[in-house]
Amino acid sequence: MKIFFSIVFTLFSFCALQSQSLIGAWETEKSVKTDSITKGFKIVFIFSKNHHVASAYDAKTGAFMATFGGSWSTNGNSISQTIEFDSQNPDRIGKTKSYEIELTANSLYLKGDNIKLKRIDSGGPGILSGAWLMSGRKRYGEFQSRDTNRPRKTMKILSGTRFQWIAYNTETKEFMGTGGGTYTTIDGKYTENIEFFSRDDSRVGASLGFDFELKDGDWHHSGFSSKGDPLYEIWSLRQ
Repeated sequence: MKIFFSIVFTLFSFCALQSQSLIGAWETEKSVKTDSITKGFKIVFIFSKNHHVASAYDAKTGAFMATFGGSWSTNGNSISQTIEFDSQNPDRIGKTKSYEIELTANSLYLKGDNIKLKRIDSGGPGILSGAWLMSGRKRYGEFQSRDTNRPRKTMKILSGTRFQWIAYNTETKEFMGTGGGTYTTIDGKYTENIEFFSRDDSRVGASLGFDFELKDGDWHHSGFSSKGDPLYEIWSLRQ
């Protein structure tokens, strides 16, 4: 009987571990000391079904530090990441890195990098949660499509409450820019609250509102850019 209960407990523990999901957003704060100055920086991970992004930026000023990401998968207690973009180490692009993790409902420990993160959300409540590639624009009243299989990509990845866009080239390994923060979707209005922006730190703290709707599975996004230019973008969900 003791053996039976031991087996049941082991199976229950295994099933409980497997039921936990990486999908959503995770964060932690670290500090680094340079000379006599100690700076705090925030690390945020966003996991969609098959893709992920990790970013670091100054916790106070929002000054951008680094980002990387790509596709991911798990095997038991191990995670494998295939890097698609990396702002600091382009040589890692195209390579796969695997390491052990410890995952609970609200914490994620990446043993390979010795980083422990706490959960921000589990993919809700945002209806746009997922990884999207820009697949078209509307200019002068006409739609222009973009091949999402080409090396030059613009991806936007969202959890339930956080977003990040990244522009990069998988062939040349070039990183063009990124930005991110929190977002809301209320009554057809998509609003981004910018926490970091690699091209211009002065954008940090700004909020941008856009009209949005889902048409045949694509995300139609219209309004004005951070520079004040009118835009109409179409995004397609990555598989």
